[in-house]
Amino acid sequence: MPAPIPRQRAIPAVESGQAPAASVGGTSKEEVPRKDGTTDTAHTTLTLLLIEDDPGGSPIVPELLDASGKPIRVRTARNLTEAERLLTDDVHCILLDLALPAPGRAADTDELAVLRHILRLAPRHAVLALTASGDAERAAEAVRVGAQDYLFRDELDGRLLSRAIRYAVERKRSDTAERRLAEGRLRAQENARLERGLLPTPLLEGSSLRFAARYRPGRSRALLGGDFYDTVRTPDGTVHAMIGDVCGHGPDEAALGVELRIAWRALTLAGLCGDELLGTLQQVLEHERGDDEIFATLCTVDIAPDGRRAGLCLAGHPSPLLARPGRPAQLLPYDNNGPALGLLPGARWPRMQVELGREWSLMLYTDGLIEGRVGTGGERLGQDGMVELVRRQLSEGLRGEDLLRAAVNEVRDLNGGELTDDVAVLLLDRVP
Repeated sequence: MPAPIPRQRAIPAVESGQAPAASVGGTSKEEVPRKDGTTDTAHTTLTLLLIEDDPGGSPIVPELLDASGKPIRVRTARNLTEAERLLTDDVHCILLDLALPAPGRAADTDELAVLRHILRLAPRHAVLALTASGDAERAAEAVRVGAQDYLFRDELDGRLLSRAIRYAVERKRSDTAERRLAEGRLRAQENARLERGLLPTPLLEGSSLRFAARYRPGRSRALLGGDFYDTVRTPDGTVHAMIGDVCGHGPDEAALGVELRIAWRALTLAGLCGDELLGTLQQVLEHERGDDEIFATLCTVDIAPDGRRAGLCLAGHPSPLLARPGRPAQLLPYDNNGPALGLLPGARWPRMQVELGREWSLMLYTDGLIEGRVGTGGERLGQDGMVELVRRQLSEGLRGEDLLRAAVNEVRDLNGGELTDDVAVLLLDRVP
């Protein structure tokens, strides 16, 4: 039988002598891609590539039919060199004679070397192993190595082969989809571990202050957003707390928030505070941001070792909420609020001294907590609404994690669903 002539894309089966002319009427439908990247074979004329050293003597019957009764196209190759030329994207399945010689020295020690070669050559194609019925052990090993199924030469007929081809193609599609799903899950798990690792762990060893925090990214299925916070205690006993918000909601903003948080922690532990600290953070932001329009708001608090007073710096950020026994919760002064980081070169951020008292709770938050809507109208909750909400929950005896959880949940309920902006809330309590 003459060697087949390589052609671009599909080669009509009639040219190989394996199907009648009626099988190539040009009426086959285009391949329909699935969402998983594989092909919908129900709407495609299947093509088989037979690799056998004597295709003319093959027991394959002239007509193979797919599940819908359409003829299956057949191409033939007498060796691996011909097979490589004929292995185009429209081939769905390969029927490989395991008795073929494999290239290289591996064939001397590996009886499945030819199969391994084809699997490397055609990783996206279904493969059927063809061998003698007395070679059942090698046939089973071929499936373990990567073939979708095996067939015995002396038991082969057209109906069996047609069914095996359809099964192999669908099994390959299923295996590919399952592998991609597993890879997607693995990437999601790795991303989740990475994002959890980027969230802060407070460094408050030796402090009597109690810490609580809540964090809800606005991005769907994300663990990390553009909001960021941190709390550390320096060797002199001062507790430093910070919360900030990078404008925007994408992964770039989340990454920039992490960079600013890490820079803040390093600078704070190095002894910087107030205006000097914020000025250095602005330099970090200007260097790391991908767009000159990107800015970040920030609130920093440094609480004296005795816990009764604090310094407050605001860079375009909402003022913290202070709650003390016997007094209504109220916002700290924000008259000296400086500009957001990244807006004005050479900006200054005044540090305000705040008296806290003997027992208190201090809540720092991002604007995602106050910009949710109230009801079906366009009205925002705002800072006044947030203050009233927290006052009521404090009067009900809520504290710490319970207070933050209730506050965030109620803001979400008032919004009528999930908040679209990132939300970060940090709470420090001093209870003598």
